[in-house]
Amino acid sequence: MFSGRLSEIPRTTSFRVALLFLLLFGVASLALFGYVYWRTAGYLRAEVQANLTRQIHNRAGLELPELLREVQEHAAKDPEQHFPQALFDASGRRLAGTLAEQPPTAALDTPIEFSRRSLSGGERRVRGIVHRMPSGEVLVIGQDIQDLLEFDELLVSAMASGGVLILILGLAGAIIAGRTSQQRLDAVTGAIERIVKGDLSERLPVRGSSDDVDRLAVVVNRMLDEIERLMREVKGVCDDVAHDLRTPLTRLLAGLERAQRRDCSKEEYVAAIDQAIEDAHGLLLTFRALLRISEIEDSARRTGFVAVDLTQVAADVVELFEPLAEERGLHLSYSGPAQPAWLQGDAHLLFDALSNLVDNALKFTPAEGRVEVRVEAGEDSVEVQVRDNGPGIPEHEREAVLRRFYRSERSRHTPGNGLGLSLVAAVARLHDLAM
Repeated sequence: MFSGRLSEIPRTTSFRVALLFLLLFGVASLALFGYVYWRTAGYLRAEVQANLTRQIHNRAGLELPELLREVQEHAAKDPEQHFPQALFDASGRRLAGTLAEQPPTAALDTPIEFSRRSLSGGERRVRGIVHRMPSGEVLVIGQDIQDLLEFDELLVSAMASGGVLILILGLAGAIIAGRTSQQRLDAVTGAIERIVKGDLSERLPVRGSSDDVDRLAVVVNRMLDEIERLMREVKGVCDDVAHDLRTPLTRLLAGLERAQRRDCSKEEYVAAIDQAIEDAHGLLLTFRALLRISEIEDSARRTGFVAVDLTQVAADVVELFEPLAEERGLHLSYSGPAQPAWLQGDAHLLFDALSNLVDNALKFTPAEGRVEVRVEAGEDSVEVQVRDNGPGIPEHEREAVLRRFYRSERSRHTPGNGLGLSLVAAVARLHDLAM
């Protein structure tokens, strides 16, 4: 099984990207080493050539006795024969110097390379120039380049060793990167498979490194949170629909059956029909509210967002509900900044959401109570508060009241369908607002 997993590593993107970078780095390193080798070897050979040319030039104009003396003195000063020189007559017999014989050459005054036997008996390579003097003698000026050749070999060997080391380390790095990527993808795949099997509480693993996989996992987890919330909401809606719509439907059916069974006067029949119509209208309003929430949750509405002044929206809501507040003996007030508080959004939806909050506050605040709508604008944020001195919502129900049809026991005998705060929450989500 382990070998099977290893065989999948070369197919991972991380492994292939690492190999690509290894290839690019290898080519760049090879080009760099080649350039360094070419420049270094070229410079050293140019120095050798310049030295040989300079010595030929210095001795080319000397007479034979003086030339013999120069060659002999040079031989005495160079016992290691790093710079071998010799003077031969026209027949090739050595007159002076450290070279035993005249090297073969096809052309005069051009650089040549030849071998000579060192004092220790080994072969040494020499680079030299053969020059014919005006009197017919042949002057050979040379320089031992064996160390230079060995340096070249050492440089090439170092380049090859470095290349092999880079290749080994690069392959190891590619395998490690591929294995790490494979392990992360295995963890992600496992989590996705568990989600597909129905475990909506499962989430993709996040290492906390903030790399591309982590960022993707965070976004997907947020999506899963939303899906799980919607699934819970759908389940809650089904339960709440069965619970909350059963009562008006039962009342509607009972009223009609009662009118059918009994001998009633015309006025009683009219009253029964009016009650049935009222109950049917209530059901229609409930379903319209559901459709309204579904419409709000369609993110396509964001394309119509414009700049909205929340201070104006809040002031309009307060103005709308002031007569109702006075009728119920409540004090409704508004406070906000003098400057506009702008927000990109849908003015009608924001008005509806704030109206629902104010309506709830007026509905549950006792007589002589106070309801205040306040807008606070910061440098990069806007906050709208609806404050009252009513009983409030118990902390353990503050999430539940945002579900469709949910009504706490305290509010079950108050008019409403349990969709007001659901609509407010939908508007908040559409505008990316915290509630």
